[in-house]
Amino acid sequence: MILVVGAKGMLGQDLLALLGERGRGIDLPDIDITDLLSVQRILTALKPKVVVNCSAYTDVDGCESNRETAMQVNGEGVAFLALITREIGAKLVQISTDYVFDGAKGTPYLEDDLPRPLSVYGESKLAGELNVDVNPDNLVLRTQWLYGLHGKNFVETMLRLGREKDELSVVDDQIGSPTWTVDLAQAIIALIDRDCRGVYHCANSGTTSWNGFARAIFEESGMAVKVTAMTTEQLGRPARRPLYSTLDCGKLAADTGYAPQPWREALRKYLTLRDKEQ
Repeated sequence: MILVVGAKGMLGQDLLALLGERGRGIDLPDIDITDLLSVQRILTALKPKVVVNCSAYTDVDGCESNRETAMQVNGEGVAFLALITREIGAKLVQISTDYVFDGAKGTPYLEDDLPRPLSVYGESKLAGELNVDVNPDNLVLRTQWLYGLHGKNFVETMLRLGREKDELSVVDDQIGSPTWTVDLAQAIIALIDRDCRGVYHCANSGTTSWNGFARAIFEESGMAVKVTAMTTEQLGRPARRPLYSTLDCGKLAADTGYAPQPWREALRKYLTLRDKEQ
């Protein structure tokens, strides 16, 4: 059995849907990963073969003013999961982020590139990556710019704002790869099925800016919204973001045979599915 912790979230719901009878989900209040006794009670009772940690404190700017909470959830909670999964002989899969990098490399990041987080969020996720090693049978999957049907995300924000305004300013100097949670979930399953260990990168292929992503969202949705460019500095958010944090996903393809589809194709499929469900 594959236990998905954080099952109510955007990625957790898509992963459980793909796992079918192989998967089981759990979330607050039934488990609190910042409480060792809670983790121990649940995992020793369920005895999963694999635990996928989809729970996280993902409010990047909120982490700046709530460092202790960020470290508890994204760092210490992973240590507790690693400790108990090791005790019961289970694999731990940890979802991480491109924000562990500073974005200064200028070319796509490889798994063994040196992390240099710029924000508390990035620091807390890096702490989680380090803590996962408490269990040698572990898998870390870094991803970026996630969107999906079951949670707040950039696509839904743009669609909402596009219905309210005919012109928007969106950052044009941060470059990455928008990633559909369904494609990330498929990568997780591919890695588990091949019993892979260590660090992997997964994002939809191709790159764009948040500005380019916004324009694509409106084009694919048939919405006439003008998108103008602005800089990260002009936006002035509390947390620093990496400006170029594209992830090289070649290792994932080489080891599993799974290569995530181009980001624009994924967006198109997401919007089609979204329209069907509404």
